[in-house]
Amino acid sequence: MEETVFVIMLKNKTTGFLEKELAVLDITENADYIVNIFVSEEDDGMKLHIKLSTAKDVEDWEYNAIYDYYDTDVFKGTAEIEEADDDYNPVWEIVTDYSEDPTEIENRVAKILEIHKKEMEDVFDTIKDKESEYSDGEQ
Repeated sequence: MEETVFVIMLKNKTTGFLEKELAVLDITENADYIVNIFVSEEDDGMKLHIKLSTAKDVEDWEYNAIYDYYDTDVFKGTAEIEEADDDYNPVWEIVTDYSEDPTEIENRVAKILEIHKKEMEDVFDTIKDKESEYSDGEQ
């Protein structure tokens, strides 16, 4: 299996600039879901932000259907999640506590990716026959 390396950088909350390398993660599975990943210093500590998407381009009708059927509750107890609809494809921003232990972070990111992949598979399976409900005759 191919390994993808991500450099986790500290993002300045005020300027938005990436300032300092904090860690390097080796991700062997589901890395194609990651749009970006960074850490920011928040009032309640360091937070890891991961933006996740669909791992493939979606058709116009699928965009809203995916958001409608994606269950963000699957992350309860693991991380906070919110829609970040600022991309061509659906995107969710996951926020969780950051740890300076690279193994712990790799394991946490792997778990988040596993949850997200399963949810995406369920969503695509659920919406596969719903094109007519979302197309509004735009074809």
